[in-house]
Amino acid sequence: MAKCAICEKGAHFGHNVSHSNRKTNKMWKSNVKSVRVKTDNGASKKMYVCTSCLKSGRVERA
Repeated sequence: MAKCAICEKGAHFGHNVSHSNRKTNKMWKSNVKSVRVKTDNGASKKMYVCTSCLKSGRVERA
């Protein structure tokens, strides 16, 4: 699973707990997209960025 290149958000792990208290593994995946991003020198680079970083404006799309 990919991690965000900006905030390093990735997958989280835990348990599904049923009514009878049986536990099975669960994985929460973060909303990470592959996006072309402008770098400092003006070139574009492809990297994985989460949608919360895109929405907040931490990254500028190319």
